[in-house]
Amino acid sequence: MSASSRKPDEVAVAILKALVELGGGPVSCKEIAAKAGLDVRRVAGKIRGLVNTGYVEKVEEGKYRVTDKGRELVSA
Repeated sequence: MSASSRKPDEVAVAILKALVELGGGPVSCKEIAAKAGLDVRRVAGKIRGLVNTGYVEKVEEGKYRVTDKGRELVSA
């Protein structure tokens, strides 16, 4: 199974939900972590995979926003 077809785990879903609740972005890993109740290092480690799979977009250094694909996942 390729990384792009694998369903995100609970931490990834929590990150996506936090991004949606924060207005979609652009926000930092620190802001996401605070909203999701996660350690910032855990968020930073997960965010790259979310970018690579198209759920999150990196808009500038250290700032991210949820994509339509990410919104669809957490609203389903």
